[in-house]
Amino acid sequence: MRHPASSNPAETGSGSAPGAPRARLRHTGRPHPDPRCRALRHRRARVGVFFLVTLIALGVCLILLGGSAPAPAPPPGPGPGATAPVSPGPGTAVPLPRSEPVRLAIPSLGVSSPVMSLGQEADGTVEVPPIAKDAPAGWYRGSPTPGEAGASVLLGHSTVGRYGDGVFFALGRLRPGATVEVTRADGVTAVFTVRAVEQYAKADFPADRVYQGSGAPRLRLVTCGGPRDAADGYRDNIVVYADLTGRYPA
Repeated sequence: MRHPASSNPAETGSGSAPGAPRARLRHTGRPHPDPRCRALRHRRARVGVFFLVTLIALGVCLILLGGSAPAPAPPPGPGPGATAPVSPGPGTAVPLPRSEPVRLAIPSLGVSSPVMSLGQEADGTVEVPPIAKDAPAGWYRGSPTPGEAGASVLLGHSTVGRYGDGVFFALGRLRPGATVEVTRADGVTAVFTVRAVEQYAKADFPADRVYQGSGAPRLRLVTCGGPRDAADGYRDNIVVYADLTGRYPA
């Protein structure tokens, strides 16, 4: 594009003769690029790409972390010495007459729970307490009442779904010598002393030992434990074996 010549004397030259034609300046419309400007633009482009890649990588990490919540810790299992029997101490107490349990207390674990009655499912397995907030322990009414001759069986959950820890979550922490107290409908509190705490794979659960016991008044506390399988739940059972060693009168 052609532009008219400037009338500025500096452009026409002070030594030009009068009447001499004015110089004509030609402009391309595009100034020559400065090499330093070009390098600066390249650096800015590289920095922009770096930040974009960093933001994308950070977003992917956040998505992955947010989509995989940590698995809850399993209930504690029996530690060393939990299965070692202790001396009977004062000895097994005299059996009590039949009376259904109404409350359970395990002082060393801070457990205090009402006790519900449990029967059998249609397939012959023992019922369990409901999966609910503050679900209580349950007494299997096919077994003797606590304090009667034979093995009385109480069951409880280690965890109760979205409600968190169950009444027997810490059962595996019990140690031989700890006491378990069961208050009965007749007002008597039967006191049991823990002899052993054992953990079994569910496939190897010793049903005869747990449910039959012997003629002496004994107590069994049963819950789930061990690793948890997404499809089948906990793989193991924890069983506390205790003997009647005392009573509190009504």
